[in-house]
Amino acid sequence: MPLKAAKKPAPKPAKKSKTKAPAQKPASKTARKSSSKSARKLPPKKAAPPVRKPAAQSDLLKRILASLDDDKAENVITINLEGRSALCDAAVIASGRSSRHVGAMAEHLARRLKEGGYGTRPISGLGQGDWVLVDAGDVIVHLFRPEVRDYYDLEGMWSVGSRK
Repeated sequence: MPLKAAKKPAPKPAKKSKTKAPAQKPASKTARKSSSKSARKLPPKKAAPPVRKPAAQSDLLKRILASLDDDKAENVITINLEGRSALCDAAVIASGRSSRHVGAMAEHLARRLKEGGYGTRPISGLGQGDWVLVDAGDVIVHLFRPEVRDYYDLEGMWSVGSRK
């Protein structure tokens, strides 16, 4: 009987050695630059951001200033907060002669904004009349009695300069 040939076991894959191969010396700088540019494309350079100009007065801001002017508000200051605050684009600070005057200005402003199509606006501090805040959305209006305005000094907080 003929002998069958014994099957040879399949060769095992060679184990990777744990030693690192010596690193190749990098090419010259000019060769690296040209090869890296051809290998991957760089994104186009972005244009410089446009110079920010003072924001033009919006219709809302014009309406607020007209209402305060009609009600004889004193020392009206508008602070442009665009890019400086996430709450609003502008703040208007004004003074009234008394608590009653401040409250009346706030009520008239809220009514005129509603008539102008801006909806009902929340008013804070109307009962006391020292500091009344009207949230008109993109513009926040602060109405003060003069003593309270001097005490809180919102203009100084926003670095607008002294109104004195």
